[in-house]
Amino acid sequence: MTSVFRDEHWIGGAYVPSASAERIGVENPYTEEVFGHVPAGTPEDVDLAVSAARAAFDGWASASPAERGAALTRLHRALAARADEIARIVGLELGTPLKIAKAVQAGLPLTVLAGYAELAAQPAHEETIGNSLVVHEPIGVVGAITPWNYPLHQVVAKVGAALAAGCTVVLKPSELTPLTAYLLADAFAEADLPPGVFNLVTGTGPAVGSAIAGHPGVDMVSFTGSTRTGAAISHAAADRIAKVSLELGGKSANVILDDADVVKAVKVGVGNAFLNSGQTCTAWTRMLVHRAHYDEAVELAAKTASGYTLGDPFDAATRLGPLASAAQKERVRGFIDRATARLVAGGLDAPVPGQGHFVAPTVFADVDPDSEIAQEEIFGPVLSIIPFDDDDEAVAIANNSKYGLAGAVWGSDARAVAVARRLRTGAVDVNGGSFNPFAPFGGYKQSGIGRELGAYGLTEFQQVKAIQR
Repeated sequence: MTSVFRDEHWIGGAYVPSASAERIGVENPYTEEVFGHVPAGTPEDVDLAVSAARAAFDGWASASPAERGAALTRLHRALAARADEIARIVGLELGTPLKIAKAVQAGLPLTVLAGYAELAAQPAHEETIGNSLVVHEPIGVVGAITPWNYPLHQVVAKVGAALAAGCTVVLKPSELTPLTAYLLADAFAEADLPPGVFNLVTGTGPAVGSAIAGHPGVDMVSFTGSTRTGAAISHAAADRIAKVSLELGGKSANVILDDADVVKAVKVGVGNAFLNSGQTCTAWTRMLVHRAHYDEAVELAAKTASGYTLGDPFDAATRLGPLASAAQKERVRGFIDRATARLVAGGLDAPVPGQGHFVAPTVFADVDPDSEIAQEEIFGPVLSIIPFDDDDEAVAIANNSKYGLAGAVWGSDARAVAVARRLRTGAVDVNGGSFNPFAPFGGYKQSGIGRELGAYGLTEFQQVKAIQR
C-alpha cells in the first residue's frame, strides 16, 4: 500500500512547516495499518492561519461576483480532475467501498461546489424596505471544523459556501481522515485563488479545534460533528460573542404507513441506515412500521441486512466497509451488547472479516422507543424496528427524540406529506424523494443550529446591514 505523508499545513497560499514536529498517524481501517501522517498542529499554527485569512479578507470580500464565481469555477475544475484520487484516498482512510466513494464521497462535493460557483457569480442580494437599503455582507474569517465520515463533502459544504459569500476560511479536518483535505488544498494551489482565502491546519480537536473556536480573529465557527463537541464549541465562541453554525447528530425515523409500498420502503430504508457503514448523521436508524405490515417488514429487513457483503473497500463485491476506527467499532459493539430488543440479523456473533474494524449489519425488532438504541446516535450499521398503530402514534414516536435532522415517510402522497409536515426535523424524504444538494440542510433541537447547502447555506456566512437614506 502506498504511503501518504503530508508534512506541512496550507497557509497563506503555500505549504508551510508546522510549529511542532509532532505527527498524527492515519490508519487504514481495513488493514489496520498506519499508511500516512499529517502534522499535529498547534495554536501557533492556528494564529498564523487566522492572520493569513484576515489579511486576505478585504480583497476577497470586495471582489466582484464575477471574479469570485470564476475563481470557484477554476477550483471546481481542479478538484474534479482529482475525483479518482479523492475516491481512492477516502477508501484508504475511511474504508468507504469504492463505488460509493466515487458517487458520494467524490461526486457529491463536486456537485455542491459547482452550485456555489454559480451562486457566487450572481449579484449580491439587496432589497429596499421603506427608506432602508438592506444589503448582505460577508461575516469575515470563518473557522471550519469538519468530521471524518464525509471528509470532502462536509468540507466543501462549508468552504464553498463561505468563499461564495465573500468570507475567508481556516479549516481543521478530522484527524482520522485528514488526507482528503490536502487534495482540496492542492486544487486551491492549481486554481490560483488569492493567498489566504483558504487555509488548512491539521491536528486534534483539543489543540487545533479549540484554538479555532476560541480565537478572537475568527468571526464565525462552522462545525459538524457530535452534539457534545458542538456544545463545547458554542461555549468557546460565546465567550467572544461569535456566530456559530452547528450540524450535529441525528436519530432519524423512517415511517412506513399502512398504505405504503412496504417492500420498497424497507429495502430503501435498510440501504439508507447502512450507507457508509451507518456512519451518516441523517441515517434512518429507526424504522417505524404500521402493525399491519410489521412482521413482513421485520422479515424483509433482516433478509436484506444479511445479504450485505463485508470486505475490502476496493473489492467491487463489497457493499459494507469497516468502521472508521477501533474506538468506533467498540462503541457500536457496546450498543449492540447492551440492547434488550429482539435480534433478527447480525449481532456480535455474526461473522465478519478477520481484519478491519467491522461490525456486522444488525437489525433489532420490537424496540422500545425509549430504549438506548432508539434514542442514542450509534453511528454504525444498527437498525431499530418499532411498530405503531396509527399516524398519530407514528408521529409521536418519530418526534420522541432529542434530535431532529432528517427522516422519511412512505404512503399515499397526500397522507405521507401530511405526516412529514408534523415531524420535528430539518428534512423529510417522502416515498423515496432523492437528496437535494441545493436545498437547505440542517436540524431541529440538538441536531444543530443554522443551515448548509444552496442559497441558504451561503447566507449563513453573511450578515445583514440596513442603510437608511
